[in-house]
Amino acid sequence: MKSTIKDVADRSGVSIATVSRVINGASVVSEKSRKKVLEAIKELDFKPNQVARNLVMQKNTTIGIIVPGMGNQYYGGILNGIEEESSKLGYDVMLCTSGGESQNEIRHLEMFEERHVAGIIVMAQRLKPETVQKINDLKTPVIMMNRSTSGLKCPTVSIDNFRAAYEITNYLIEKGHRKIALFRNSMDIDACGVEQYSGFERALAEHGLSIDRSLVKYGEFRTEKSYELMAELIRKKNVPTAVIATSDIMAVGACNALVDNGYKVPEDVSVVGFNDIQLAGLYRPSLTVIHQPLKAMGAEAVRMIVNVNKNENERTMPYDGRTVILSHSLIERQSSAEAKK
Repeated sequence: MKSTIKDVADRSGVSIATVSRVINGASVVSEKSRKKVLEAIKELDFKPNQVARNLVMQKNTTIGIIVPGMGNQYYGGILNGIEEESSKLGYDVMLCTSGGESQNEIRHLEMFEERHVAGIIVMAQRLKPETVQKINDLKTPVIMMNRSTSGLKCPTVSIDNFRAAYEITNYLIEKGHRKIALFRNSMDIDACGVEQYSGFERALAEHGLSIDRSLVKYGEFRTEKSYELMAELIRKKNVPTAVIATSDIMAVGACNALVDNGYKVPEDVSVVGFNDIQLAGLYRPSLTVIHQPLKAMGAEAVRMIVNVNKNENERTMPYDGRTVILSHSLIERQSSAEAKK
């Protein structure tokens, strides 16, 4: 049978409160009592319950993570940064998957708050109003990863999505492309997607081009959906000379559909991505992409939470409503080329 804090108190001849103070490193305990308690802990092989310690200290060194699923390398890149930085700073992580369902996101958020975690990092393809409201109501600090949404009061760690979309669109235009498709996520209210669309539109406008609405497609960050959309454009004989996909897995889906229908990438159609996950460099042709510093983004979110928790008496998030921008870059690989004459 496991020893309890009461057993330690009885063995050392002090109160439970004194044992608690010793466990939590309080300085108001005499050296004699401290020695008795430590000897009793060793003799009884007592292991303090971490959750109980957190409640006593009103401090937690666990960070809660919510992701839609584990199959996407985009989330994996961010998680690597979260795990590495958390370990370096003496924090643990608790990971939950939501399947993209709002009821699961809300359930996980409530569970993390009940456990008094240090903070919560949320990754989501879309956020429904009920999830946004739950996040806004939480007292626990929440960080959103590259997916800020209208009405959301918590900070987000991101790249400059407007500038990134503008740069990669301009890159294709300079290579002679004029008929450019945009495969994006399905949520117009998603701030990240809105910014990307605006950057795409600005680059076209500066070159006297307008958006061809028939080439703006909603790929839902899914390879199979992007494949279907590209195949549909081919069937309708509305094939662009270039495709901008706002995720690498959508870029792969577009490439596969083109190749399966007799087109060459990039000789016939250039295709570019937007994450630079590991797959982007391994796929053939390797993908030209906007590189997002996924690992650094995860690490930055952890540092933001740790900074909030340094002040034990104040749990407000100094970054509320703010977007912390990290640098991106354009990496040219094999999937893009000059437009076919």
